[in-house]
Amino acid sequence: MPTNASILDLGGGTGRHIREILPGHTNITVCDISVADLQVARERYGFKTVVLQETERLPFSDQQFDFCFCSSVIEHVTGPKQQVVKIFDDRQFHDMARAHQSRFSGEIARVAKSFYVQTPYRYFPIESHTWLPGLIVLLPRRIQIAVIDIFNRFWFKRTAPDWCLFDADELQQMFPDARIYRERYLGLTKSLMAIRT
Repeated sequence: MPTNASILDLGGGTGRHIREILPGHTNITVCDISVADLQVARERYGFKTVVLQETERLPFSDQQFDFCFCSSVIEHVTGPKQQVVKIFDDRQFHDMARAHQSRFSGEIARVAKSFYVQTPYRYFPIESHTWLPGLIVLLPRRIQIAVIDIFNRFWFKRTAPDWCLFDADELQQMFPDARIYRERYLGLTKSLMAIRT
């Protein structure tokens, strides 16, 4: 990729990760919900920044970017955070999450000519947001929330239950014109990547 390619780091926080991956690139826009993280991205790396709102449409024109990098974000795009952490019904949460994730994936495809979207794999033996046994993703949501709430009191990896993970077929449905790749650890799928070139 040319060093002057326009790059969107969607959900990129402070920009540290994209800087490590693309150290020579300068035309990078970091988009995130954290104003404090974006200030670091501007001051430390000189990136352009945009505050990401919980809206349906990204604030960019069609095909504005040559490339979109989005790592460990889409599983959190499940709806308004204050609302989703209080939804105990499995079907209601899943349907709401998938609707938001579908719109988000469509926006990625709209604003970028090519993209890389990475997300943790649903069935890896360790759930990446809690570092609890992966069986937690199979629990009914009401029990899952209760278990996470208990572990948040003393566990070193605290989280809000706002994530809805994918298997390979579900991620392919989100990005029908992308190829799905698997990152493996000890022979097991650890994460999934949707890549459109």
